[in-house]
Amino acid sequence: MSDTSSIDKRAAVPGSTIRTLIRATTARKEFSVFVALLVLSIIVSLMSPYFLTVENIFNVLRQFSIIGILAVGEALIIITGGIDLSVGSLVGLSGILTGLFAGAGIPTLPLFFLVIIAGCLLGSVNGLLVTRIGINPFIATLGMLSIARGGALLITGGLPISVDNKINFLGDGYLGPVPVSAVIMFIVAIVGHIFATRTLPGRNVFAVGNNERAAKLSGIRVKSTKMMVFMIMGGLCALSGIILSGTLSSAEPTAGTGYELDVIAAVVMGGASLSGGIGSIIGVIFGAALMGVLRNGFVLMGVSAYWQVVAIGVVIIAAVSLDSLSSKKAGS
Repeated sequence: MSDTSSIDKRAAVPGSTIRTLIRATTARKEFSVFVALLVLSIIVSLMSPYFLTVENIFNVLRQFSIIGILAVGEALIIITGGIDLSVGSLVGLSGILTGLFAGAGIPTLPLFFLVIIAGCLLGSVNGLLVTRIGINPFIATLGMLSIARGGALLITGGLPISVDNKINFLGDGYLGPVPVSAVIMFIVAIVGHIFATRTLPGRNVFAVGNNERAAKLSGIRVKSTKMMVFMIMGGLCALSGIILSGTLSSAEPTAGTGYELDVIAAVVMGGASLSGGIGSIIGVIFGAALMGVLRNGFVLMGVSAYWQVVAIGVVIIAAVSLDSLSSKKAGS
C-alpha cells in the first residue's frame, strides 16, 4: 500500500512541475508581449495574404533589426531609472562618421572599431552629464539629441555621404535568406540577456533601478553602473549607424530621426518599467518585433504613413498607461 502511494506521488511530481512551469511562464510580461505579437500577426495575415510569405517575414526582420539592437541598450538605461532620447541622432552621426572614414580609405575592420569607439565616447558624454554633473537624464540626452543632429548637419552641410566599403555587408548583406542585420540583432539580444541575467554588473543594473540608495549602501558603484549603460547605448548606436549606412550605401545626416520614440515604445511594450528596476531583454525584442509587424501591416494594408505616426503615438501612450496602472496595483 505504501509502495503504491509513493509511486502515485512520484508520478504526480512531473505534472505538478509542468503546471508550475506553465504558471510561471504565463505570469511573465514577456509572455503577454509574445501573445500580443502572435495575435497581431494572425490579424495582419488574415487581412493581407502577403504577410506570411518567406520574403516578407525576412523583410520584417530586417526592418526592425535596428530598433531591436537599440532597444537592448535603452532597456538597460531604463532599468536603471534613466532614459536616453539621443539614440536617433547618435545613429545618424555614427553613419556620417562611417561615411567619412570610408571616404578616407580606412580599411573595414579599423573603420568598424573606430566608429564603435566614437559611439561609446558619445554615450559616455551622456553618462558624465547624468552622473558627474547631475543633470536629469531626460534633459541631458535631449541636449545631446540636438548636438549630435546639428553636428551631423554641420559636417555634411545637410548632404548625404556615399559609403563605398565592404562594411556595407552588415547592412545590405544576407546569410542565405536571413539578413545580416537580423543576425546581428539576435547576437546582441543573446549577449544582452546573458549580461543582464548572468553577470554581476548586469544584476547591479537592476539593483540600481530598484533602489539606488540601497544599492549604494550595499557597495554597488551606482555612478559607474550608470556610466556603463550609457556607454553600451552609445556603442549600440554606433553599430546601428553602421548597419543603416550599409543598408542605404549612403550616410544621411537626418538618418535615425524619430528612432527614440520607436525604441522607447519597444522597451516599454517589452515589459520594462519607466520607474526602473524591471525589464527583460527578451521582452524588448518581442516589443521591437511588435512594432515591426505593426508598421509592416500598415504598409501591406495601404494605410497612410501619417496614420502610422498616430498609431505609434497611441501605442506608446497605451504601453505607458498599462505600466503605470500595473505599478499602482503592485504598490497597493
